[in-house]
Amino acid sequence: MDLNLVLAGEAGQGLKTLESLVGKALFRAGFNIFSSKDYMSRVRGGHNFMSIRFGSEPIQAPKEEIDILVALNDESIEKHQHKVHEDGFILYDGKFDDPRFIDIYASEMAKRINPKAKNSVYAGAVWKLLDLPIGILNDLFGDKFSDDDIIYDNQQLFEVGYNAIDDGVEVNYNKAFLDDSNEGEIYLNGNQAIGLGAVAAGVKFYSAYPMTPSTGILNFLAQNQKEFGIAVEQAEDEIGAINMALGASYSGVRAMTGSSGGGFSLMVEALGYAGVGEIPLVIAEIQRPGPATGLPTRTGQGDLLFAINASQDEFPLIVLAPTDQENAFYQTFRAFNLADKYQLPVIILSDQFLADSSKNIPGYNVEDLEVDRNFVDKAKFASKKYKRYLFTEDGISPRAYPGQLPDNVVLVDSHEHDENGFVTEDIELRNKMMAKRFKKLDKFITEDRKGPEYIGPEEPDNLIVCWGSTSGPLKEALEIIKEKNDNIGLLIFKDIWPLPVSKLKSLASTARKIISVEANYSGQLAKLIQQEAVIKVDHKILKYDGRPFTAEKIAERYLNEVKDHG
Repeated sequence: MDLNLVLAGEAGQGLKTLESLVGKALFRAGFNIFSSKDYMSRVRGGHNFMSIRFGSEPIQAPKEEIDILVALNDESIEKHQHKVHEDGFILYDGKFDDPRFIDIYASEMAKRINPKAKNSVYAGAVWKLLDLPIGILNDLFGDKFSDDDIIYDNQQLFEVGYNAIDDGVEVNYNKAFLDDSNEGEIYLNGNQAIGLGAVAAGVKFYSAYPMTPSTGILNFLAQNQKEFGIAVEQAEDEIGAINMALGASYSGVRAMTGSSGGGFSLMVEALGYAGVGEIPLVIAEIQRPGPATGLPTRTGQGDLLFAINASQDEFPLIVLAPTDQENAFYQTFRAFNLADKYQLPVIILSDQFLADSSKNIPGYNVEDLEVDRNFVDKAKFASKKYKRYLFTEDGISPRAYPGQLPDNVVLVDSHEHDENGFVTEDIELRNKMMAKRFKKLDKFITEDRKGPEYIGPEEPDNLIVCWGSTSGPLKEALEIIKEKNDNIGLLIFKDIWPLPVSKLKSLASTARKIISVEANYSGQLAKLIQQEAVIKVDHKILKYDGRPFTAEKIAERYLNEVKDHG
């Protein structure tokens, strides 16, 4: 069972609230959920829609076909009517000559109680079509609103909408799976997952300037900062945000900052400071299409090569690309331990699709997670001079925070420096310091870098490669493609820099074709593979219109574009 509910209208019509309520209610009812958002950069007007896909099996991507369309204006009908299943339903506040339309007179009903709560009529109608217990969604109004009168009005209008649907008019599906199917699971979006991963890792300071689509991290942490025991600062700009985070990290606090591509562009000089100063820092870079302002509320994967090469000259950094809401939590937690262990910046490279999509996942297992700060042993420096940038075999110097070691100063400098931290232009010292910093990546590659996830046979005819959030749609597309008896494999990169290539080389040695699937114009992962593994990608399935991939479209393009696939 696999259904798709689309809520469509313009900004300011309460779509976000409606999506949040219905999505949470469907989760509590026992469905597997995948909810995604398509919205314009406007406070009012424009066309926005929220897709809530739900069913009996785990879901990892949006869906093309619509089963229930809630249209809040005429434009929504024009844009989505052709995708509604022939046995589907269209809920609208008006009359149309189409057997799928149901006029529920939402405006007229809401005028009698509370016009601002009109969308609760639609929620009630959806609930009746699904034949679900009225108490599940009704109870959520108490969680969403604090005013008793507002709660009462929404509950009243919800029941009005519920009763507006005739008995016997409903979506036909088997409800047997609903009992306790979501026990032990949580429902959240990608930005919340990153925020929770940071909290679990012990973050104590988060600074950022609001920039879509990274703002969700800032909002989530700010709304819960007392409960989480952290300080959250909205900086005057992204330059201030990263420098505040660097100062906090230097003082011994686990710190993080976040932005999107445009804001990250402003951060890159300070990113270099973190590199030369060997200051641990976690940066969430939530991609959106550019260049410049680009498509500010859309999704894309156009910042991969930029993130790897950000700031001037060369210094070691790590880039992680979470694939979904579950992986985003653990990758963020891991990012803090890696930043501290190797004393370098770690970039979490997400995107709007993952940031704003919500799904149900298993509850996080925090008992097995260990926070490791990697500070010096104070006793070892009780009677000897501390050198912040001491040359060591693995390149990792003993790290202390100011005031930790009596009679010792913890120096930091943005210039090249000697072991103590004093500025130097000595040729030999410069060469040794560059080599010292890059030794840390050798250790990371040996001890902590994780290889890509692989799905498929040992010797695939064709191999698809991807990274980050495209993995969800691709996993579903793989099942569609396999129906054509295709011997195909899927390789998903989650640690993206330094790029792990051993598994790729092994699979590529027998595969006839390698295909990259990416949300950018030029195939940046394909370029990285060529650079790091000296392997040519034969075909690219690319998408750069700011909208996410769906499984149906990937499968269609693969079967139509990739020759000799079977």
